Amino acid sequence: WRGFAFLILLYNEAMRYILIQYLTWQFFDSPREILKAIKNFLLFYLDYFSIPLLLKTFFWHWHKYSYSYGKSFNPGRYFEAFAFNMMSRVVGAILRAFFIIAGVAAELVILFFGALIFFIWILLPFAATFFLVFGFNLIFFK
Repeated sequence: WRGFAFLILLYNEAMRYILIQYLTWQFFDSPREILKAIKNFLLFYLDYFSIPLLLKTFFWHWHKYSYSYGKSFNPGRYFEAFAFNMMSRVVGAILRAFFIIAGVAAELVILFFGALIFFIWILLPFAATFFLVFGFNLIFFK
């Protein structure tokens, strides 16, 4: 009987160890990795849409398209260069604003779905336990 009692004790310790390992993985290790993945996606899309660079260069010419004002003062050429350069800056600002808005929208989508995945992961063991007990109650007691 001593050998059998020792095996039962060993089995109980092994199950306790496995349970502790599972709970550590479920509630500490995996959520940390999920948050790291969300952070990596956010940093990737921030770089993909170049949002900091677009904000720095918001009023620059679009693709550096600009006219020179010339060496001498010519009112017609000056007005033409000024008008084209302003149009180039306005087009650049509009298109940069569009890309900034698209980048921020992508960041918000990633943040929303990342938070959703994170909370689903945390609640998953509780939901699985609930549905398992609920299913057994439906099968055996009703």
